Amino acid sequence: MTEAFDLDWLDLREPFDAIARSEALAAQLLALLPARPRLIDLGSGTGSLFRWLAPRIGRAQAWTLVDHDREMAEAAFDTIADRAGQVGLKVTFPNRKTLLVHAPGGAWRVEALAADLADAPGILPLANADAVLSSALCDLVSRPWLERMAAALRVPFYAALCVDGRERFLPPHPLDARVLAGFRRDQGRDKGFGGSALGPLAPAAIAATFGARGFQVTSAASDWVVRQRGASPLPGLRQHNYRFVSELALGHAAAARRHDHRGLRSIGAWADARLKQISGRRLAVRIGHRDLLAAPPRR
Repeated sequence: MTEAFDLDWLDLREPFDAIARSEALAAQLLALLPARPRLIDLGSGTGSLFRWLAPRIGRAQAWTLVDHDREMAEAAFDTIADRAGQVGLKVTFPNRKTLLVHAPGGAWRVEALAADLADAPGILPLANADAVLSSALCDLVSRPWLERMAAALRVPFYAALCVDGRERFLPPHPLDARVLAGFRRDQGRDKGFGGSALGPLAPAAIAATFGARGFQVTSAASDWVVRQRGASPLPGLRQHNYRFVSELALGHAAAARRHDHRGLRSIGAWADARLKQISGRRLAVRIGHRDLLAAPPRR
C-alpha cells in the first residue's frame, strides 16, 4: 500500500501548490495535447492538479483521477463540484464514478479509478491516454517504479512539485542541519513503491530515466515560498499561511525524530523555537521543487 496523506493537509497545501507550479512548463505540456485530451492523474488526491490545469486547457477534456483511497475520490468530486459552482459552471453526475463540468469550451469529464499506484503502470488505462500527469508524487516513488513507467509510456509525462533537496528556514537556527539531516533520511524511506523513495533525487532521476528512452525532458523551478511578513502570496489568507508554515516546521521535526532518537530533545527545542517565531510572524520558509515534462520522441 502506498503512503497516504490526510485531507486537511491536501487542502492546506493546495493554494501554495497552485502558486508554485510553473506556468511556462504547463504551457509546454498544453502544446503537446490533442484537441480533446485524455489525461491520467496519478495520486490525484482531492483533484488539486485538475482544478489548476483544466481551466488552462479550457476545451473539452477527459480526466482519470487515480488514487488508492476511495475517500479521496469522493472528496475530489465534492471539491471539484463546489469550485465549479463557485465560478458559475454547471456540474452533472452521469454515474457514481463520473462527473461532468460543463464549461464554455466543452465538457470536462472526470472519472475516478481506485487503485494502488505501486502496481502502476500495469493498472493504468494507458491505451486511452494522451498524457500521464502527477503532482507531488515522484519524490515518493522508487527508481524501479520510475523505470517501469518510462518503459511503458508513449505519451508525455508531467511531474509537478518534485522536491529537490533545497529546504531553508529563515532566520537560521543552530539545529537546522540536524533536523534537515533526519528529514532527508525520512524522504528516502520506502513509501510503498517497491524500494527506497527517490526523495530529492527525483528530478535528476526523471530526467535520466526518460532521457535514456529518447524523451526530451525539460524542467522549471516550482518552489514553495512562505513569508509571514511583507506581501503575501495569499492575500486575505494570513491564517492559512500561519497554519501552512506551522505544518511545515512540525512535519520536518516529526520526520527527523523518526531517524534521530538520540536527538529527540534537540529536535523538540528546534520545533519550539520555530513555532515561537511563527507566532511572532518572524519565520520564512523556502522548500525547493521542480516541475518536469518528458515529451516522447517523435515517431
